Amino acid sequence: MIVMAWWFPWRTRAVPVVELHGLIAARPGAVSLASHGPLITRAFRAARRGGDLILDINSPGGSPVQSALLAALIRREAGKRTVRVHAVIADVGASGGYWLACAAERIHANPMSVVGSIGVIGGGFGFTGLLARWGIERRLYTAGANKARLDPFTPERAEDVTFARQLAADIHERFKNWVRERRGPRLAGAEEELFDGSFFLGDRALALGLVDGHEDLAALVESLGGRGARPRRFRPRPRGLLARLPRRLVAETLAALEEETALAGARAGLGR
Repeated sequence: MIVMAWWFPWRTRAVPVVELHGLIAARPGAVSLASHGPLITRAFRAARRGGDLILDINSPGGSPVQSALLAALIRREAGKRTVRVHAVIADVGASGGYWLACAAERIHANPMSVVGSIGVIGGGFGFTGLLARWGIERRLYTAGANKARLDPFTPERAEDVTFARQLAADIHERFKNWVRERRGPRLAGAEEELFDGSFFLGDRALALGLVDGHEDLAALVESLGGRGARPRRFRPRPRGLLARLPRRLVAETLAALEEETALAGARAGLGR
C-alpha cells in the first residue's frame, strides 16, 4: 500500500515572536510593561501548551524596574502555559536587555552581538560653578535633611556619594542574583569577570556561559516549528495615522505627490 503525504504551505506552524527592541523605560516609544506587557500576554496565549515562544531582543538596557517587571511577567506566563522561552539577541542584549534575555530557558546571539554589561550606572552633572559665574543665587527650601540629596546646583557631599554608590550596589546584587538563578551551572567564567559591568561579543559570551548558541531568529523558528515554519510577530503598533497605513500605499501616495509637485513646477516654468 502506498501512503501519499501532502504538505500545504498554509498549514505551516507559526512560532510566536515578541519584539523587544529599543531602550527600556517607562515612557512612550520605549520598551516597558505598559507597552509590551499586553503583547507578551497575547503571545503566550497564541503559543501551544508545551510549545515554544521566542524573545527577539535588541536593547542596550535602561530601567532596572521595567526590566524586572517584564522578565517576571514572562516567567509567570511561561509557568501558567508550560511554554519554553527562547531568546535571540540581535545587535545588542546588554544590561536590562540581558536581564530580559535571562527570562528565557535558552539564549542565542550572533558571534558579533554585544552581550552582558551586568552592572549598574548612574550619575549627573554639577552646576555650582556655572551659577557662581553668572551671579545666580540658588534658593532651596526643604523639610528633611536629605530631601535635596544629589541636587546638581549644590556642592556634592561625601555622604551623598556613598548613598548613591550603595544604591547602585544593591541593584547590582539583584541583577547578579537573577543571572545566577537563571543561568546557574552554565556560567563558566569567574564572577569577577562576569559581573564587573563588562560587555562581550557573542563568541566570548558563549564561552563564558552567558549564551547557549549562535542560532539566528530564522533558523531558530524553523528548528522549533519544523520545515516551512514562520514567525508570528508581536510588536507595538505604529503611532499616528500615516504609520498605520500599509507601507506600499504610503510609498505610492508619496510618489504620486512628488510627481504632482514636479508637474506643477514644470507648468509654472512653462507659463513664464
